[in-house]
Amino acid sequence: MEIRPYRVGFICVHNSCRSQIAEALGRMLASDTFESYSAGTETKPQINQDAVRLMKRHFSIDMEIKQSSKTLDQIPELDIVVTMGCNVDCPNLPCKHREDWGLEDPSGKSDEEFKQTIKIIYDKIIDLKKRIQSGDL
Repeated sequence: MEIRPYRVGFICVHNSCRSQIAEALGRMLASDTFESYSAGTETKPQINQDAVRLMKRHFSIDMEIKQSSKTLDQIPELDIVVTMGCNVDCPNLPCKHREDWGLEDPSGKSDEEFKQTIKIIYDKIIDLKKRIQSGDL
C-alpha cells in the first residue's frame, strides 16, 4: 500500500487572497509534510494582485505561475480542511481534521495589513506542519 502525504486544503469564498497565500506558503514551507491546495465556493478572474506582489517581494514566489482561483470540485479529496475565516457557512467537505484560522480579508487594505496577514499565515503553516509531524492531528 502506497503512503501519500497529507492533503491540506485552504478554503475561502473567492480563493483569491488568504487561501492562495496559504497554498503558496504551504508549498514553500511544508511540502515535505503535506500537499497544499486552495479553493473557494466562487472564483475570481485572478489572484489578488497585492498578494501576488507582496509574495513575490518577500518570498520570491510568483503565485500566478502555479496557482489560479479554483472551486472546490477542482481539488482532490482532502485530509485536512483549513477555512480562512470567511464568516460564511463553508460547505461540508469530508476530511479527517478541520480547523478555522479566523483571518480578516486584507483585500483593499494597506500593505502593512497584508504583511501582517501573510506573517500570521506563515506562522500557522509552520505550526500545522509541526502538529502533523508530531502526530497531534
